[in-house]
Amino acid sequence: MDFPARGSVMEIEEGRRLMPLFDERGLIPVVVQDHASGEVLMLGWMNRDALALTIQTGWAHYWSRSRQRLWRKGEQSGQAQRVRRILIDDDQDCLLLAVELTGGASCHVGYRSCFFRELHWSPGATDFGLVYLEQSKVYDPAVAYGQGSQTAVKEAEA
Repeated sequence: MDFPARGSVMEIEEGRRLMPLFDERGLIPVVVQDHASGEVLMLGWMNRDALALTIQTGWAHYWSRSRQRLWRKGEQSGQAQRVRRILIDDDQDCLLLAVELTGGASCHVGYRSCFFRELHWSPGATDFGLVYLEQSKVYDPAVAYGQGSQTAVKEAEA
């Protein structure tokens, strides 16, 4: 799929055509949120092929920076993302996908959201402690990926 060439600032910022800006590595960041609740689930990266496949199939595809390959979310874990909306920011250098989770989770370590911890802080002060926002995992990544170590699991879907 050939995306339209980048146009003028006015066309990019207020026009009616998708003109995504991929970085020097050919990637664009993608914020992923739950379609129903608006909860932020993950941050991923797409190259041209991943965005094209996402548009064509309605299923979220990403570029794995660690494995240097294209992948469909959930291809190993079963935790797929059916795309309901694709939004682009004002200067078209960041996407937002609103998705339905087929397996109830988005995080490769088993939690619903990749953002399952919050920094313990107040303005100007922190002990760098993290507070868990989710108390239990939706699935067991060792079972889903057929591997025992968390490092191997991370590499499986990163």
